[in-house]
Amino acid sequence: MKAVILAAGEGSRLRPLTNRRPKPMLPVGNKPLLESVVESVATAGVDEIILVVGYHRERIQTYFGDGRQWNVDITYAVQEKQLGTGHALLQAEPYIGSDFIALNGDRYIEPSVIENLIADHGETGSAGIATTRVETPNRYGVIEFDGQNITDILEKPTPGTTTSELINAGVYVFGPDIFAAIRQTESHGELALTRTLRNYAKTHSLRAVPYDGLWGDISYPWDLLWLNSYVSDEQVSADGSDPTRSSHVASTAVIHDDVTVGEDVTVCAGAVVLRGTSLGENATVGANAVVEDAVIFPDATIEPGAVVQNCIVGANATIGPNTTIEGGVTDVTLGETVHRDVTFGGLVGDNAEIGGNVTVTPGTILGEGVTAESGTTLRERTQDGAIVRRG
Repeated sequence: MKAVILAAGEGSRLRPLTNRRPKPMLPVGNKPLLESVVESVATAGVDEIILVVGYHRERIQTYFGDGRQWNVDITYAVQEKQLGTGHALLQAEPYIGSDFIALNGDRYIEPSVIENLIADHGETGSAGIATTRVETPNRYGVIEFDGQNITDILEKPTPGTTTSELINAGVYVFGPDIFAAIRQTESHGELALTRTLRNYAKTHSLRAVPYDGLWGDISYPWDLLWLNSYVSDEQVSADGSDPTRSSHVASTAVIHDDVTVGEDVTVCAGAVVLRGTSLGENATVGANAVVEDAVIFPDATIEPGAVVQNCIVGANATIGPNTTIEGGVTDVTLGETVHRDVTFGGLVGDNAEIGGNVTVTPGTILGEGVTAESGTTLRERTQDGAIVRRG
């Protein structure tokens, strides 16, 4: 059985992180989220993968190549325009001749979800959707069912309009007939796969296959912090080795056990790196700096005395000396939506230069290449390339 992984999307709600990289290539536990998906597919015993790519596809194709490093054979299908998940899946049709697994490349899963779907399909011959429980089901596609048969999928329903607690986990098993069903689905603009599945469930057996392992979706920047913290904890516990073995850590620095450390990282004297943090390749944490619950991208620099909490720091960005990103619970506005009570210190885009003694208030998003002079206070959102001066 082959697997189709949908990895063509952009992730506009995660800008500026996705200005130059597709959403599935965001790092979780210091490796692309898509790599974790590929590893789960391979561990489940599937060794042929069709990767549907589009937005900044060269980043994915260069990284994964032919898949040999993961003991799989990868073929690429291209979605030239991002016209929805249903349209993306259609791009894989020329490479599919029998039943197959389909899954999103931007959601963290464990191999058992694929194994469960394959086993259920082997017993019943039916198409199936992996279902899981989350704390906020109204953010996703909620599954309604009769027994184990799916009767409807409600996309982001208003709270109180359904009693179901199960959501679509974004992992499927299909026969080739799903492609005809997609083509028959009416669409105006983007074609979501779930629109096809709502119609498909009326005339076909479509089974809900429970999954109770770790499931993580990155829709918003703070989701990346949560998932990174959880995965880093799991990776370190499973590995059991010294996370700093290939780095340069001063004898007086303190690094918590549940921290993921990339190669050639430097942690200077008196620095403290606390749980929930990943330090990307060639990152630097200066003397007496404190970093907690943070995703630090490769080549980023945290200068001496800085405090960085609940924060994402982009590639090659610099946080100046004694600057404070204080973290905490806040309200964040993305587009026209206000997200209440999220734990989010902020996001610093790639190549940003934040000066010394700067205060970054909770929930701040700084664009790519932003420059902030020393002593400034930053809040809310600053556009790419902006220069922020005192006064």
